[in-house]
Amino acid sequence: MTQTLTLSTEAVSLLNQRGTPVLAIIAVKFAVYVTKTATRRRTRMALARLEPWQLRDVGLTPGEAHDEQIKVFWKA
Repeated sequence: MTQTLTLSTEAVSLLNQRGTPVLAIIAVKFAVYVTKTATRRRTRMALARLEPWQLRDVGLTPGEAHDEQIKVFWKA
């Protein structure tokens, strides 16, 4: 099971307070971005390894799975 890093509304409000250093805000946003792109890459690679019957189980055709697999990692 993969875990993704998400920021709660409480964490975002804490980051947006006046006392938070700009570098800290940038570092957290960068960490979230890296985590999201790594998760996309990992899940797309896993999708590419699925058999046709497994794709049907998740509601995808092999063509749709291929289209998703060839997307670049920064595209949602």
